[in-house]
Amino acid sequence: MTFFNELKNYDWDEIKSFIYSRSESDVERAINLNSLSIEDFATLLSPAAEKFLEPLAVRANRITTQRFGKTIKIYIPMYVSNECVNSCVYCGFNVHNKFKRKTLTIEEVSRELEVIKKTGIRHLLICSGEHPKKVSVDYLSEVVKLVRKNGFSSIILEVQPLDENEYRLLYNFGVDSLTLYQETYNKKTYAEVHLGGKKTDFRYRLEAVERAANAGLRTIGIAALMGLEDFRVEEFFVGIHARYLMKTYWKTHVTVSFPRIRDAEGHFKPKHIITDKNLVQSMLALRLFLHDVGLVVSTREPAHLRDKLIYLGVTQMSAGSKTNPGGYAAGEEEGKQFEVEDTRSAEEFIQSVKMKGFDPVLKDWDSSFIDAI
Repeated sequence: MTFFNELKNYDWDEIKSFIYSRSESDVERAINLNSLSIEDFATLLSPAAEKFLEPLAVRANRITTQRFGKTIKIYIPMYVSNECVNSCVYCGFNVHNKFKRKTLTIEEVSRELEVIKKTGIRHLLICSGEHPKKVSVDYLSEVVKLVRKNGFSSIILEVQPLDENEYRLLYNFGVDSLTLYQETYNKKTYAEVHLGGKKTDFRYRLEAVERAANAGLRTIGIAALMGLEDFRVEEFFVGIHARYLMKTYWKTHVTVSFPRIRDAEGHFKPKHIITDKNLVQSMLALRLFLHDVGLVVSTREPAHLRDKLIYLGVTQMSAGSKTNPGGYAAGEEEGKQFEVEDTRSAEEFIQSVKMKGFDPVLKDWDSSFIDAI
């Protein structure tokens, strides 16, 4: 049994009808509960809940401070390839988009790491397009070994879904976390936006985070790409997915991201416009539903908004991001997955976090602790 089987118990249209039927009195009751049911969570995602964002924010801040303290874990992405075999209509790496494709050599990865190390951040997110031949498990193994050699304590993968034995191999080389967006939980919409490549396999992608958890990874991160569907229904499914993972893989920490579609090669126009208010409501509802889930906001969001979100339940943020291979050392500009909105340097962002009274965590653990047990 996996979440794929659990998903069969929920009908998209029925959930949507329930969410849009909630009243303000339903919201007022849900806000004051210490523990939310699935129905209460849906209520906080409803249009009726938009009038209650301020009391939701107060509760979300209190819960986050109790569970995580005033800390923000900082990570930085390193793109090793923009080559991809998939045809995803919203993505800059779409195989049909015409731009300079590149997969970094190990020597070029080493040069990227030299620049990244100067930020002091030791949580590294390894990103790539989904090209199983160019970005093979053997290639990733060499990259991961080099990253570990350079003193990064936490290595997160955001690459194509892998088999459990492949995750276990990379775990043994030093990978401890996985981020993998399902993009959308609506199977019909999923088929409409994924037109070619292995990514057309909805189930294989959905179950990847469970394969990673079974392989021993300590953190798994999920998300829906905001803009492909009605955010209220989409974030409901993200929430029940996170809840399932937290209960089933209780030894593994679960995080949720809130990526909004940004401009990229191909200039895809989202069917649903996600406002700042929509983003905030999604975060607050999830924090009240799942007190211990990590909430992640990347540099997809502009600086002024990220500075406000830091008070609303966020636990992890990226900094100084480049979204193309060679973006740090070589100054490459072409071949980005998407345009970064928060263009502050890592140092500037870290200082901003400190000025708000939060502790920026640049290194939160070391595998040597595990090795010593």
